[in-house]
Amino acid sequence: MKRMGFLGPLGTHSEAAALYLNGLLDEPREIRAFPAIFQALSAVEEGQAESALVPVENSLEGSVNITLDTLAHSDVFSLTLELIWGVRNELMAKYPKARIRRVISHAQPLSQCRSYLKAHCPEAQLVAVSSTAEAARQVAKSRPEDGAAAICTARAGEIYGLLTVDEDIQDTLTNCTRFFLVEREGECPPQLRFLEAHAPVPQKILVICQIDGKRAGSLCEVLQEFASRSVNMVRIESRPARTELGVYIFFFEIEAVERASLAAAIEAVREKSIWLRTLGPFPVLTAANVRAPGAAVRDAPAG
Repeated sequence: MKRMGFLGPLGTHSEAAALYLNGLLDEPREIRAFPAIFQALSAVEEGQAESALVPVENSLEGSVNITLDTLAHSDVFSLTLELIWGVRNELMAKYPKARIRRVISHAQPLSQCRSYLKAHCPEAQLVAVSSTAEAARQVAKSRPEDGAAAICTARAGEIYGLLTVDEDIQDTLTNCTRFFLVEREGECPPQLRFLEAHAPVPQKILVICQIDGKRAGSLCEVLQEFASRSVNMVRIESRPARTELGVYIFFFEIEAVERASLAAAIEAVREKSIWLRTLGPFPVLTAANVRAPGAAVRDAPAG
């Protein structure tokens, strides 16, 4: 059986997304937890796992840099799928009636829930740990006088015997995380069942390149190659090339339509780049738990 890695331990949002995706695959995979995103991707690179489902962007907190950096600095990866996953953050505690003195979670959920925490736990110490599941584990070991609570998934609370203090505490109920399914280049893309439930499924390509940023207008020229051919760019990101100060790598996510013009645009950008790599095309799936835009924002309590 093929293996799919995710950011562990058990009870993380990544595990929930991996379980959901596994249910859509014609051939389910053994899902395996890794302690860090880099380790999950390294397992794919080294052949210890055939794929890894890793977060790339959160709608509130932006890019997951380690995912982008790892994709940019390896030539063995292929992107075979994007999954948009609705994030639900719960406040959970071992002793829910105790005064909350410490709130423990991963750094991203702490940021995603900052308005709630300011309104409801203004004096609590905020403690960042490696994952939401690790936060739940630490709270499960706490004493009543510690006043510890975790921001985590309901499943993590169930695993570690915690009780719910409050549900859906993220600052916006449309909070989502995008995940990439990353595989070794040459692997057969996974076959999805019930694909019609997601139709029409948009397709994207990720273009990663390094351009000569010291030359005036170089980025504008690259963007013009896409625009002049009516190729729609849905996202652009830059990251340090990690070679010297002021040198950047660019990530362009573009719609995979009209193959001829798209191929011409990519080749034109390649000629203007120091190096260029494409990953995809890959389908974009939206999980059933994603709330529609316009969902209400949690109101802070009066007073």
